[in-house]
Amino acid sequence: MRIALSLPVAVMALVAAGPALAVSCKDDISTIERRLNSAGAEQVTGKEPAGGATSSNSPKALDKPPAGAPSDPSTKPTKAGIEEARKLLAKAKDQDKAGQEAACQATITQVKEKAGALP
Repeated sequence: MRIALSLPVAVMALVAAGPALAVSCKDDISTIERRLNSAGAEQVTGKEPAGGATSSNSPKALDKPPAGAPSDPSTKPTKAGIEEARKLLAKAKDQDKAGQEAACQATITQVKEKAGALP
């Protein structure tokens, strides 16, 4: 009997915690920002990003981009795509500051599509 009563309470607690377990837009922004400032992005654009020398600021970062092509050719990154992704990322930052979580997440999806699979 006691288990039958505690199960619905546990399910309700998980449902209530659902939004808290989701990744925030701010986390996505910082992750994508590192990708757009990576050696892979520099390889595609042929120049350093506006922030200076490239760095992923991650202890797990590779010293150089991996060789080879993406497994899905439609995700091949382009210089124009990366520049558009940077513009959209600025828009996502503004949306995050304004508290527009859903709009920010939608913009982050566009950023990922524009950036493509960076080497």
